[in-house]
Amino acid sequence: MLGCVKHAEDFVITGGRIATPDRVLDAGWLAVSGGRISAIGTGTPPGGPDTAFVDVGGSLVVPGFVDTHCHGGGGASFSTVDADEIRTAVRAHRRHGTTTTLASLVSDPIDLLTEQISALRELVQEGELAGVHLEGPFISRARCGAHDPDTLREPDTRTVEKLLRAGHGAVRMVTLAPELHGGVKAVRQLAETGVVAAIGHTDGVAEQLVPAIDAGATVATHLFNGMRPLHHREPGPVGVLLDDERVTVELICDLVHLHPTVVRLAANHAGRGRTVLITDAMSATDAADGRYTLGRLEVDVHDGVATLDNGSLAGSTLTMDVAFRNLVKGAKLGVLDAVRATSGRPAELLRIADQTGALRPGLAADIVVLDDDLNPSRVLRKGEWVAEVGRATLST
Repeated sequence: MLGCVKHAEDFVITGGRIATPDRVLDAGWLAVSGGRISAIGTGTPPGGPDTAFVDVGGSLVVPGFVDTHCHGGGGASFSTVDADEIRTAVRAHRRHGTTTTLASLVSDPIDLLTEQISALRELVQEGELAGVHLEGPFISRARCGAHDPDTLREPDTRTVEKLLRAGHGAVRMVTLAPELHGGVKAVRQLAETGVVAAIGHTDGVAEQLVPAIDAGATVATHLFNGMRPLHHREPGPVGVLLDDERVTVELICDLVHLHPTVVRLAANHAGRGRTVLITDAMSATDAADGRYTLGRLEVDVHDGVATLDNGSLAGSTLTMDVAFRNLVKGAKLGVLDAVRATSGRPAELLRIADQTGALRPGLAADIVVLDDDLNPSRVLRKGEWVAEVGRATLST
């Protein structure tokens, strides 16, 4: 039985359908040694009398999920200076297969953001988080969504530098609206320092967006959401970002933010090389409905849908296992498309594909075992089984 091995340093997973980057290996096996994948194959697995075998009974075995846009979970938020609260949010998503998390912060006053970045930096250094994503405060007031408009500001070199310096390398991505004064210059500043510059919460038109991409912007923050919509005479952010081969597009695949047809159209156009699924999850994820906060704003969660008082969506209660399942069962894309969008491409985006993001010898043993309904039955992170693997509350 799978549950009989919880913390074994060396073992072999057998009887699984192993989702490698190129194909799914039926009746496959995967060997784990020292927290890493040591070998993958089909047929008779390696080992002797003393080898620990874990038979997964035909389950699908996929890489651990990599979430590049997440604000919290388990009743806890990343917009805090409390390390225990941060760990609670990380654990909530890890139970659902997210073995690598980029902690996202919503807009706040600069001094408070620097404190939050400093607190998150400690968990980055511990290896609990992959880094920090600043979703603001350099975003459009007209498209700010669930961001406090009083905290928004135009980017300037000193402020951008102050936020990056607070992270000591932990800030890995910054979302901004390029039409703001100093926006394109800030994109160039971020790109030159190795930080991913993302375009989002923008009301910009094509003529304002292309220069930002030319300056080094490479990500569309939750495409369609928080931006001027697509129009047949003015493509705006949706058209420009989706059509530019230099840009990776984030999709919130809860089938609430985006209709399944829209997900399918966007993912098919961008292809496996440019599609990333994200959660945009807030603190109510993997928790009960009720009243929560996202940054400085009050949020109501009913039937797993988070909204502001005005009815606007305020993040999600999505987990990456549900995003995976929704792409396959809701948007009708293939398993390898889902593997790539939830693991491989986001790992490349964060420049950690040499460490995780695929089932390949030499990479970390970050693994999710999915049952026939694509629900996680076990999660492995760096060679150790995660306890209390749970099922998300929002599914289709």
